[in-house]
Amino acid sequence: MVFDAPPAQSTAHAWMPSSPCGPGCIDPVDEIGTARVVGRLLGAAGLLVSFPIVNVVTPRGMREHLRRRYARTVLSCLEIRLRIVDNRVGCSADADRSAAAESRQARFAEPGKGLLIVAGHIGWTDVVVLAAVQPLGFVARADMLDWPLLGGLAKLMRVIPIERERLRELPDVVASLGDRLASGDRIAIFPEGTTWCGRAYGTMRPALFQAAVDTGTSVQPVRLRYLDSHGTQSTIPGFVGDDSFGTSAKRVLRSRGMVAEVVLEPVEYPGLDRRDLARRCEQAVRGADLSRHGAIEASDWIEATATRVQDPESADAQPQRPSRRLRPFRRRGAGHQVAVSTD
Repeated sequence: MVFDAPPAQSTAHAWMPSSPCGPGCIDPVDEIGTARVVGRLLGAAGLLVSFPIVNVVTPRGMREHLRRRYARTVLSCLEIRLRIVDNRVGCSADADRSAAAESRQARFAEPGKGLLIVAGHIGWTDVVVLAAVQPLGFVARADMLDWPLLGGLAKLMRVIPIERERLRELPDVVASLGDRLASGDRIAIFPEGTTWCGRAYGTMRPALFQAAVDTGTSVQPVRLRYLDSHGTQSTIPGFVGDDSFGTSAKRVLRSRGMVAEVVLEPVEYPGLDRRDLARRCEQAVRGADLSRHGAIEASDWIEATATRVQDPESADAQPQRPSRRLRPFRRRGAGHQVAVSTD
């Protein structure tokens, strides 16, 4: 009952997001017994199959609570413990950040308040983890809608599909994202544009941040990481290299209990410049780890477990910029046009 997703399409343009993370980044799996693996699989599959039916028969006002409970139960079936650290509590210019609170009851925002959630992307479990904090929509790869079982759930979650191979469709994605934010939806984006192992990471691309700038929507930076049973950062959930959904799911199903840590950093106001907003959010999400892009000034390398990978955002690795002659798009209800590129 573990399904393989269709492989991602090959790079179609010079700015197509890519990650050098591969099998060498993934930690050895401390495997559990077969009986527990089967139990996890049956439990998670049962929840995924039953969710669309239960969601339909649940009164609309109770569906958000239901979806949050379902996401947390899926994590419990996978024996992934959720830890939420809320650094927004009591934060001010002079506040002591060490007073940040850990709370399983923390949420992204009040219901009906539009919010853009920004996080680094490690693997498919990210979606479940973020939904366990509070139900939300996602901008996700378009072919996810065709995945067995998970595709139906993606449609139910009103995923905004994006085909990163088709750069000219990006303005429409930004417009759809802006419409959803303006209507009061919470939407999560993964601005790196692809998955990384969790120890290495890419630069956050500014394009999708334009939706927050256009609508004046606040942005919630989220620091997401996975820890193993010893409290060490784990790369097992990473969906990297030649991974299919099946091989990634098998690793997660077989691994000993992990902790998914979600750190809610202080909210960022959108401002007027998507590039500045992207930089601020990246700083908030990466914190002290931001130096991995160049802790040694002459170095363009990121350490990733047993593998050293070149940072694709370094000067030597920058691709030739394509023409910026992208078709402009008009935000509905706006009196001006905005052309969007990936930077």
